[in-house]
Amino acid sequence: MASLMETLIEVLGQECDAYDELLALSQKKTQVIASANLENLQKITDDEQEAVGRVNHLDKRRMEVTTDIANVLNRDVETLKLSKMIELMSSRPGEQAKLAEAHDRLQSSVRELRRINEQNRELLENALEMVEFEMNILQASKAAPETANYTRSAYNSGTQMGVDSGNFDAKQ
Repeated sequence: MASLMETLIEVLGQECDAYDELLALSQKKTQVIASANLENLQKITDDEQEAVGRVNHLDKRRMEVTTDIANVLNRDVETLKLSKMIELMSSRPGEQAKLAEAHDRLQSSVRELRRINEQNRELLENALEMVEFEMNILQASKAAPETANYTRSAYNSGTQMGVDSGNFDAKQ
């Protein structure tokens, strides 16, 4: 049991480090989004994908160790949460403190990562709205009012004023 707890604490520490790496990348991403540097954004996104792969691997490892601990303690793995394990470790205050520290560090990193990712999401939405606004302005500038020319059957046959249709004129 002691070696399982040491393994769990080690895996949690590695997971915290991986989340800290993701956090640093997300902070860089905020600056890159604000500067609209697509090349750097692509590089950071690729780096994030690698970091997420490491987090997923460590998460799977953590779940394996947690399952082993649940089997040793004869508990249901679905209800055996990290906070419950910390309570159960009261007879081993050294391991309990390490486990509690890793738990708190992990929670803090994930909370901060969520906050920064939400901020990045809002920045990206604002950038997309700005692009859409600029596209609408461009489209509106190409449209001009129509002349009020009507045919005998009272249909509008007017043309747009001042709009070049973009066709090539061979006579010029």
